[in-house]
Amino acid sequence: MADPMRIRAQAAGDKATVRVLMSHEMETGQRKDAAGKTIPAWFIQNVEAKHNGKTVMTAEWGTAVSKNPFLQFSVKGAKAGDKIAVTWKDNKGETRTDEATVS
Repeated sequence: MADPMRIRAQAAGDKATVRVLMSHEMETGQRKDAAGKTIPAWFIQNVEAKHNGKTVMTAEWGTAVSKNPFLQFSVKGAKAGDKIAVTWKDNKGETRTDEATVS
């Protein structure tokens, strides 16, 4: 299982800014190792964010996203104490879900 995501959610007015740092190698499938063999593709395909259990953001990613991707988005109507959960799924079927509380 991958390392936990670092999620920060800060309320300001009627919205919250959410910042997520994901730990993932994100291989394109085009690089070669020292022996000259192609390193298989391994990347995050789907990302979903939920605010108190309701989906507020979805994304479909591909091989062009960098290693350890950073994602930032705003959630309208979020306030201090609310829960923000972020889930990703990669092309090998691995998933990771982490949660943060809006401050």
